[in-house]
Amino acid sequence: MLDIDYAAVAERLILAAVLGGIIGWERERRNKQAGFKTHLLVSVGSALIMLTSIYGFGDLVDHPNARFDPARLAAQVVSGIGFLGAGAILRHSNMVVSGLTTAATLWVVAAIGLSVGAGFYFPAVATTGIVLISVVVLRGVEVRFAKTKKVKELNITVEDVEGTLVDISDVLDKERVDVRKVTFSTKQGGEEAALTVVKFRIRMPAKKDSLELVNRLHNIHGVKEVQLRKFTT
Repeated sequence: MLDIDYAAVAERLILAAVLGGIIGWERERRNKQAGFKTHLLVSVGSALIMLTSIYGFGDLVDHPNARFDPARLAAQVVSGIGFLGAGAILRHSNMVVSGLTTAATLWVVAAIGLSVGAGFYFPAVATTGIVLISVVVLRGVEVRFAKTKKVKELNITVEDVEGTLVDISDVLDKERVDVRKVTFSTKQGGEEAALTVVKFRIRMPAKKDSLELVNRLHNIHGVKEVQLRKFTT
């Protein structure tokens, strides 16, 4: 039978709660779908599963018909956390998908909990630091970088979305325009049928002529209106 160090078990559960809570606090501060409590619980639960895998079957270690594999239960966490991550991903009515970063942090927090549960402390702490740098520091760098690359909002009103989007995509590709985000909405076309407004968030090359791009898009069959303006967060 395995000797259980209850002080070490408590230490691992508490550390898992602290590390998961730190990442969850950052998500909570940004009002994301999964916040402080969710990340903390995922981390602690993962640590408990890892501890159960290590210590919970000590009575069966010497049993002739039992195979002792501490990683078997832990392996299910990696795939099982997917349902919780999927719940954090939202698809809005305007075709925008959000929550991918939060889903990723939930997955990482589960891995951190498993690592702490196995007594692998340094990688767990280091991973927590890397996650915080990724979601806090790098976000600011990304925003500042985007501001230097002429990020603009491009609104195109079209009649036939399916037929026209291919031509629009071809023009943007040839003009080396980086599309960051696409959303759809509808507006009333007067006596005509309802029109579709395709809103792009784009990053243009520094020397690209905005007027030339607008003219090329306006000449596409099915395009009714083109608006290009500076993107504001």
